[in-house]
Amino acid sequence: MDKRIFLITDQKNKGFMINAIIQELTEEDYEVRECQPNPTELSKLSEESGVYLAYLDGIENAGEKADQMLLYLKEQIAENEIALVLIGKQDDFSYVNRIIPDEMLAGTFLRPVNVKELGQKLGSIVKKEEEKQAKKRILVVDDDGMMLRTIKTWLSEKYQVYMVNSGMNAITFLAKNMVDLILLDYEMPVTTGPQVLEMLRSESATSHIPVMFLTVKDDKESVMKVLSLKPEKYLLKTMPPDELIDNIDAFFEEQKKEKLM
Repeated sequence: MDKRIFLITDQKNKGFMINAIIQELTEEDYEVRECQPNPTELSKLSEESGVYLAYLDGIENAGEKADQMLLYLKEQIAENEIALVLIGKQDDFSYVNRIIPDEMLAGTFLRPVNVKELGQKLGSIVKKEEEKQAKKRILVVDDDGMMLRTIKTWLSEKYQVYMVNSGMNAITFLAKNMVDLILLDYEMPVTTGPQVLEMLRSESATSHIPVMFLTVKDDKESVMKVLSLKPEKYLLKTMPPDELIDNIDAFFEEQKKEKLM
């Protein structure tokens, strides 16, 4: 992962503190990219890796604009596991916590911030992000929100897990993000699992991505229907967590052996 910091600030005329932060981080070999605090601008960074550093200055007075930014960042933390660090006063943090709880944040720094300390602590956050990025990336596709969260809990210790709640959201996600494995539900409204797999196999950009079905459908007809699409495995949601993890571990181990041959 690059030592890249996305500095979120709407200060048009940068004050002393913003300039000091940029100078210190630049001297610590960070690439600092400034961006405006709105979802449209932030979404342009979605395909790049980096730590998000939000400089909060009177955020409680920004109203709907601030809430839109926070809702977007919360979604990115939950779905894409971005690291968000805040710089602000205690009142700013309290305002943010209405939408983004403390446990979702990578760190907070009270203003006025010690820029030397900021640079050092960001180093440890970047290192954690590098370790996370080294993990295999798994996309879980399921219309059941509880099942999504359960699977994420089971797998997150070993893997970087992303979640989408529909087949079309999976297609949209994969247009911007690459993963190492997809866990795909069979029965979903609008676009079923088999239909999603057909779409993936028909596009050169996604045809190579390994897919495992994870479903409650265990009848022979359902299994036979997707065999021609060559999923890696057909797994049942009723299996114990350890068995699911063992199946995924075994798949990646076999994949590693094949690459060494």
